[in-house]
Amino acid sequence: MRAVDFIQQKRDGKEHSAQEIHEWIERYCKGEIPDYQMSAWTMAVYFNGMTDKEVAALTLAMAKSGDQVDLSAIQGIKVDKHSTGGVGDKTSLIIAPIVAAVGVPVAKMSGRGLGHTGGTIDKLESIEGFHTELTQKQFVEQVNSIGVSLIGQSGDLAPADKKLYALRDVTATVESIPLISSSIMSKKIAAGADAIVLDVKTGNGAFMKTLEDSIELAQAMVSIGTETGRETAAIISDMDQPLGYAIGNALEINEVIATLKGNGPVDLTELCLTLAAHLVVLGKKAADPDEARLLVERALQSGEALEKLRQLIAAQGGDAAVVDEPERLPQAAFTYEVKCERDGYVSAIAAQTLGLAAMKLGAGRATKEDAIDHSVGIVLGKKVGEKVSQGDVLAIMHANAELDPQHEAVQMTLSAFAIAEQAPAVRPLLQAIVTKAGVQRLLE
Repeated sequence: MRAVDFIQQKRDGKEHSAQEIHEWIERYCKGEIPDYQMSAWTMAVYFNGMTDKEVAALTLAMAKSGDQVDLSAIQGIKVDKHSTGGVGDKTSLIIAPIVAAVGVPVAKMSGRGLGHTGGTIDKLESIEGFHTELTQKQFVEQVNSIGVSLIGQSGDLAPADKKLYALRDVTATVESIPLISSSIMSKKIAAGADAIVLDVKTGNGAFMKTLEDSIELAQAMVSIGTETGRETAAIISDMDQPLGYAIGNALEINEVIATLKGNGPVDLTELCLTLAAHLVVLGKKAADPDEARLLVERALQSGEALEKLRQLIAAQGGDAAVVDEPERLPQAAFTYEVKCERDGYVSAIAAQTLGLAAMKLGAGRATKEDAIDHSVGIVLGKKVGEKVSQGDVLAIMHANAELDPQHEAVQMTLSAFAIAEQAPAVRPLLQAIVTKAGVQRLLE
């Protein structure tokens, strides 16, 4: 089929065959389809959408455009978890040890962060000596030995997605559910997991601002998983304020350790237990989420999950002593208290603003070339709904340069907290569960 005919087909709202989509992506990767024609097609998709079968075909085509990880040598049902991103989101580092402690193998590849804070790999590299690059053989052997490994993405996973995303970014076609969902899932499928649980964020600190849009994205990704033979479920969780209290790499590792000791923030702990329970169900270690919840709670309360984190760090060359001595993590030279200016209640916390403030301190990257300072970041003193008085500490900033009230990051942090006279209604953390069986709304 000629490129112009393929574009016209979608412009007119018609359905592509799987073969046509595979050829389209293959030709684009070879340079036979120019960017201007791919741009025209993505705009047609933006306006006319795609069917479930089309999105599944697009996802597989992008997954097959590069390396595909073979995890068949790992015993058991391999599970993976993906978050659509958020501020203070360190859930993978808590969930992986919990799920592995229950006996479900976790072979996870994660990326580095580009934006307000580091990604999972950046956070792990806060631990002295931790190696995030393993050979395929080492990766498989470690999972078979201790049940878990977390490494950086190796090889060339879904290069078609990288090329297509760069184009979408400059042609105003990022906000397309079929293109977003296929982008995320192509990398998950290429990474080789048998089952996937998705943490889809919603709210002011998330890509999807409304619950309805978040449900639509979750349904699309669950549908892709189902169409491509992967058991998939999605949890929709609130990102109207940061998750937990810590924002920044070493600070978040400290909070991970506290959570696995049973002393973590209520919201972070609850979300991790919920996601872990669904992973255990998909890993066939429990018949339903209620039974799985008992298993993951036991793994947390018994200390087995904490021990699994210790094993993970040691296996990958890290300083496992940080589990018992978190002060061994990188420490910033200065702290600065951001204080409340009037009495009232915290009515909102702009998660995205705090994330950007942390990036100003060096916790994240504005470009791929930027170096991350693992020691810096922000620790919240208050959360939405709490009563505050003038002079109360809203947040503590950890920096490697002295801060003053006029510093841009300080001003951003202060502006992120809205103070009202009346106590606000606090949005629930868990808002919906999406499986192939349908949508369960938790707010009703």
